[in-house]
Parts: sequence; C-alpha cells; structure tokens
Amino acid sequence: MTEKLLVIGSANADLVVSADRRPGGGETVLGGDTEILPGGKGANTAVAAARLGAEVALVGAVGDDPYGSVLLDSLRGSGVDTGLVRTSSRPTGIAYITVTPDGENSILVSPGANGSIEPADVEGIFDGVKTVVLSLEIPLPTVERAVAAAAEAGVKVLFNLSPAARISDATLAALDVLLVNEHEAAWLLGGELDDPKRLLDLGPKSAVVTLGARGVVVVTADGTIEVASPKVEAVDTTGAGDAFAGALAAAVTAGRSLVEAAKYAVKVAAISVTRRGAQPSYPTADEI
Repeated sequence: MTEKLLVIGSANADLVVSADRRPGGGETVLGGDTEILPGGKGANTAVAAARLGAEVALVGAVGDDPYGSVLLDSLRGSGVDTGLVRTSSRPTGIAYITVTPDGENSILVSPGANGSIEPADVEGIFDGVKTVVLSLEIPLPTVERAVAAAAEAGVKVLFNLSPAARISDATLAALDVLLVNEHEAAWLLGGELDDPKRLLDLGPKSAVVTLGARGVVVVTADGTIEVASPKVEAVDTTGAGDAFAGALAAAVTAGRSLVEAAKYAVKVAAISVTRRGAQPSYPTADEI
C-alpha cells in the first residue's frame, strides 16, 4: 500500500430528480427526468481529492450490477485506486435525491453494499498512508475499528461525522480532525452551537465546522478562525460537503496547515455547487 491518502466510506449511485418543490406526506409532485450520477460520501471524497492531484485509494463496496459499474468507472476515470473496493452480493447503494430550483436537495439513502463493509476489511491497509478520511453511511463498528487501527499506525485521521451518529469517546479522542456541518456540531454539543471550541472537549485535536455559503470555522487549541466562502450562484449543492472534505484532506496530506487547507477547500466546494451532480461537479487543481 503506497497511497498517501486513503478514504474509507460509501459508494452510491445518485438518482437525481429536479422538482419545483419537495412533496409533502401523501403528496405526488411531478419532476424532471432522472439522472444517474456517481456519488456516495466515500467515493465523492476520494474523487474530489484525486482530481486535485492527490494519490488516493478508496476502501468500499459495490454490487455486481450496472450501478456498481458506473461508480467504478467514475473512480478509475478520476485516478482513484479501486483495488480495495470489493464486490458485494448486496446491490449497490443508491441515493434518491430531489433538487429544487434554489439548488437545495433532500436525500434518501439505501446503503445496500455499503452495509457489507466489515471491520476485517480495514485491517492491515495503512502501510504508506499519511492521512485517512472516514465518513458514515457504512457500519459504525467498521468506522470505529478503522479509526483505532489508523491511530495505532500513526496515520493522521480526519473524520467527517456525517450523517451524525453517536460514536465512542475513544474514537473521538483518536481524531486529528473532526469535520462536521453546523447541524451535526450542534447535535454533538447537545442541541446548540454556542461555542465551537467546545467540540475539542469531546476529544479531537481539532475541528472544522462547515457553515454552507458562509464558509467554515476552524477550531484548534489556539482558538477559532473563520474562513469565508467565495460568493457564487448555487445550481446544485449535492456533494458539496464531500468536495470540501476531499479537498481538505488533499491539502493536509500535501503539508498545508489546517487553516490553509480550509481556505483551499472552500474554493473547491464553491465551484462544485455551480454545477450539477456530485462527482461530475468537482474541479481540478488547475481550475482552482
């Protein structure tokens, strides 16, 4: 294993439908044609980092079906090593996404093959790895074992706690960077994001809180620094958080400080929301 950046997480086919508004309970709303696009928090993060020039591999699972082929083609086409992506007997994960004219989205995820990633799959894979990025949408025991194994191997651990879930104190204490959006941060802190510095009381060495169009807050032992996002007109916010995570990890792996990495990553995320889809929207280093 010679890759400097390893991503452990989900791979989903995104079934995207545009609609004037999201339906309420028991309501039918007509939408546009369905687009089938490659996605999933893990695959998105890996593709975002690879397009920026990082040497990256993904640990994940897809089904033996056409959706799995779409995902593998996108990963390989972006330069991601898929040697640790295995084929499961379960169907490829699918995200059902509705996008409204303001670029906002609502997402229902069917994990499928992602649920078959086991703790044994993350053993002995950290040789030569400088940074590992993890997210959820895969089983929590696998994530927690991966964090512990990476920390034991001396690998820098960046954990995107999305979707929010209760993780152990030991896992939190092993994190170099906890990445959350403002809603996830508030949930971790008991319902209110009154002071981001309180996130460090949970155990991680540092934290980054994403604030959507407003940018991010970087939290370290030295205090908090706000990083503003470039102002753009959003077309589709799907996968923007994953674009940020991949860019942040790529920059940290390249040796940038967390603040400098965040300044770079907000540019990547801002570009991504001006284009449709998740992985197809991610820019290259030259575009930044």
